[in-house]
Amino acid sequence: MAKVSRIPDKHTLMVRTEIEVYASAEKLPKNDQLLLAKAKLAVKNAYAPYSHFQVGAAVRLQNGKIILGNNQENAAYPSGLCAERVAIFQAGALYPNVAVKSIAISCKSIIKPVLEPVTPCGACRQSIAEYELRSGKPIRIIMSGEKGAVYVVNSISSLLPLLFNASILK
Repeated sequence: MAKVSRIPDKHTLMVRTEIEVYASAEKLPKNDQLLLAKAKLAVKNAYAPYSHFQVGAAVRLQNGKIILGNNQENAAYPSGLCAERVAIFQAGALYPNVAVKSIAISCKSIIKPVLEPVTPCGACRQSIAEYELRSGKPIRIIMSGEKGAVYVVNSISSLLPLLFNASILK
């Protein structure tokens, strides 16, 4: 006879996130330093005339290719696109069957220095999750501000626990 276990009417689900914190970009592993340097280059070409908050992203693919992206604003605010999605969508368009290995994100503000790492917005987290789930391989995410500490996670699940995925649609 099968054993039936009861789920109480209320219980607590604990979600734990581990973030590697490096004191500076110079403390990162060399591969991560290179990718972050590419993201910082991408910041310079961001189109952010409204927010004055420029973001750059660099995606490293499994085949070694690095794809850059930056935020692209629009006077009709919802029509713009974040750096992370520009880079990851471009990677998917150019190399549809190549897994994303890692993504680095950096930023600069014309208004004031950004001294904390910038993290992907919710829409970007969901987009990164789609690519991670699609390949079945974790995506390393490196996040920095203009200077100072750098955050690193080894999978989008660290930034987006309980993520929405296609299995729910089937």
